[in-house]
Amino acid sequence: MTSTFRLRTAAQLCGAMALAGGLAMTPAPAGAQALETVSVIVFPGGFNWPIWVAQDKGFFAKGGLEVKLTPTPSSAFQLSNLIDGKFDIGHTAIDNVIAYMEGQGEAKFESKPDLVVFMGGDNGFLSLVTQPEIKSYNDLKGKTVSVDAMTTGYAFVLFDLLKRNGLTTADYKAERAGGARERWQALQDGKHAGTMLISPFDILAKDKGLNVLQYAIDLYKNYQGLVGATRREWAEKNPKKLEAYVRAYLAGLNYLYAPDNKDEVIGILRKNTQMNPQLASQTYDSLVGPKGFSRTAEVDVAGVRKVLELRSEYGQPKKTLTDPLRYYDAKYYEAAKR
Repeated sequence: MTSTFRLRTAAQLCGAMALAGGLAMTPAPAGAQALETVSVIVFPGGFNWPIWVAQDKGFFAKGGLEVKLTPTPSSAFQLSNLIDGKFDIGHTAIDNVIAYMEGQGEAKFESKPDLVVFMGGDNGFLSLVTQPEIKSYNDLKGKTVSVDAMTTGYAFVLFDLLKRNGLTTADYKAERAGGARERWQALQDGKHAGTMLISPFDILAKDKGLNVLQYAIDLYKNYQGLVGATRREWAEKNPKKLEAYVRAYLAGLNYLYAPDNKDEVIGILRKNTQMNPQLASQTYDSLVGPKGFSRTAEVDVAGVRKVLELRSEYGQPKKTLTDPLRYYDAKYYEAAKR
């Protein structure tokens, strides 16, 4: 499968790696030569915590896997390289998967991508963050807001929040600015009036005097954010490997949520992100709290319906999308739980 958006060179991939900052990989344990490598592309951030715990505690190695993480600068980079076979697995917004499956993605392909979601992750931890002087939706009139991509990611959530609060597309300008890390930097530099961010960027924003106008989950109640996704062909050829991956992820999630492990898992977070102790503790309260990770990593079907509703309204070319199970195959998740 070929893409007009290919980013294939080693230099580009190394550049993406540099964006991760502290997105570290745990060194392979002794005997790692027997482990099978799984390449995973992720957005940099604390939402990779269950993966880091599973690496640190040897849960992947126990399942015969060595997981290698690569951070992505944008959804287009991530999905293009996942579809082209550069990576085995991607942790991405389910909206991205749906967009590319329905021919509405930023990058275009000669043949239809065949992606499948195999597990859930979280509700997106989405918040609309603005400059200090922007204290209401009305203050965004005539201003510029930023998105990852106009057609994927969480752009539609932003557009929907603005619409629900009385703003039309003529009232503001939207610009592409890359992933959450890039949008956060642009916001700090004063390039945009507001953007959708994910935890713990909302915590950092409040600390720097920026405003959180709204949390999307407070409005929607159900919204499916990050999921585990892969190419259907890869999943069918590597079912045991995929099941082992899910099993280790779930073990990492369970370890993360055990109260007695709090100090240890905060240490794992700090090792991988270089957060200070205060921010790491606040991130724990946010991501491991009631509105944090999906405790069982199941896909929230009602949350997927909300994603489909937004994509049906804002996606191009226009399509009415109603079937959450079209993009999800639970058999790998169910097998991993046995």
